[in-house]
Amino acid sequence: MNAQLIRIGDDLVAMHAVATDEGVTLIDAGLPGDRRTLERALRAAGRGLSDIRGVVLTHGDSDHIGVAEWLRATHGVAVHVHEDDAARARGEVKSHAPGGAWKLPAAARFLFAGVRRGALRTRSIREVRVFRDGDVLDLPGRPEIIALPGHSPGSVAIRVPAVDALFVGDAITTRNVLTGVSTVAIAPFSDAPEQTPDSLERLRGLPERRIVPGHGPEFHGSVDELLGALAR
Repeated sequence: MNAQLIRIGDDLVAMHAVATDEGVTLIDAGLPGDRRTLERALRAAGRGLSDIRGVVLTHGDSDHIGVAEWLRATHGVAVHVHEDDAARARGEVKSHAPGGAWKLPAAARFLFAGVRRGALRTRSIREVRVFRDGDVLDLPGRPEIIALPGHSPGSVAIRVPAVDALFVGDAITTRNVLTGVSTVAIAPFSDAPEQTPDSLERLRGLPERRIVPGHGPEFHGSVDELLGALAR
């Protein structure tokens, strides 16, 4: 199977498209203002919005659902999320987790980028399809779900062997959006950060070499190397 991983957005907020012969699976959905960026990225890869077969969310926070409701309502694209984050994605509950330490230049850059890309216009998802730990979704790339509670109750890792990638959402970050520090760390705004290291142990031994966080650049290496970097 021919498969391509397309990064859309930037290290502040990114989404990804897994493009195969069967169509496209979108991993996370960025910010509301990312519509044109998504269309341009797909067009550059010879694809279009009509090729998107589903959106799969690593969790239900507002900076991960940006274009999801638009795709669902306008283009009929189903949005998939863990059952424990379904209410969050629908806007029925919100996280009030503190961000922790911050530095003015980095925090201001994140805030400005969010406003510029429509963070204040985020639309909750009216209808979602729920999955559970261990599910393999019938979507391009056959994404496999691994529960990673901690950042949110329904945070997950999404394993896509077809593109040698493991998407970990906000379980970890490789560049803290509030401090600008480039290191492997538990992401800010986590509901239960003390739970995340134990959840991440579920990933140990997986073979993928592209570890993709929700914020920050890819980590190129094994999960075991990632966990080793987190422990330091």
